Amino acid sequence: MKNEEVQICVMRVGGTNCDAETKRAFEGLGVKAEVVHLNALVNRKNLLSYDALVLPGGFSFGDYVRAGAIWAKGIATKLGQDLKRFVEQEKPVLGICNGFQVLVEAGLLPSFDGISRYPQAVLATNEPAGYRCRWVHLKLESRGSCIFTRKIPKTQVLMIPIAHAEGRFMFPKELEKKSLQRLVDNDQLVFRYCTEEGKHAEGEYPNNPNGAFSDIAGICSPEGTIFGLMPHPERAYYGWQLPDWTRRDHVPEHGDGKLILECMTDYLRKKF
Repeated sequence: MKNEEVQICVMRVGGTNCDAETKRAFEGLGVKAEVVHLNALVNRKNLLSYDALVLPGGFSFGDYVRAGAIWAKGIATKLGQDLKRFVEQEKPVLGICNGFQVLVEAGLLPSFDGISRYPQAVLATNEPAGYRCRWVHLKLESRGSCIFTRKIPKTQVLMIPIAHAEGRFMFPKELEKKSLQRLVDNDQLVFRYCTEEGKHAEGEYPNNPNGAFSDIAGICSPEGTIFGLMPHPERAYYGWQLPDWTRRDHVPEHGDGKLILECMTDYLRKKF
């Protein structure tokens, strides 16, 4: 499959606000990306006609009840069987920020034993409480299973922005140790928050911006084809998006976010 043949569905609902910039970032890679409302996928489109699904950031349905819960229920009830087949065909699913919250609420992540009927984790209110919109550093933990990070050097520390009020990744207290071990054993732990030098944040604010358990910023499914992360790679795609670009002697053409999106399109080219 050539880049120009790749068809990516960027799903949106009421409250989504990162769909256009996500679409633009993918188009920068030479692939075709289409913003499609959930209702259109149900009534006029066919999810299975796309090669990849992206759930972008925003505040779906105003984060009413809890972030991502309503969107997740809508996907499960309206697209349940199509989404199951989509995943079984090993097509990539990417959830960014609100999209990550949706994947967790829908039981698509961490999906230790397949898609779960109930959430196995949660993205809770930040600690300290409050909306965070700032750049963070990420340390790659994946050993190769995650298709979204296979081209990223193990030693590279990524700098990508966050923008959320509910990003504190948590497992049930009594299952924390066991669940973390399963993430590690299955190579599902993809990104942890870290210092600029690449040392784990160890829960310390502001390097860990939301109090996430074990500094978790992103995880994938056991197969590596479903990936969710709180930082926004589409907002770190171009060099001019970097927060210090005006002070740099040389502004790079692209930021670190491009690496994640590029890994996904590379997988599609080789797989299909």
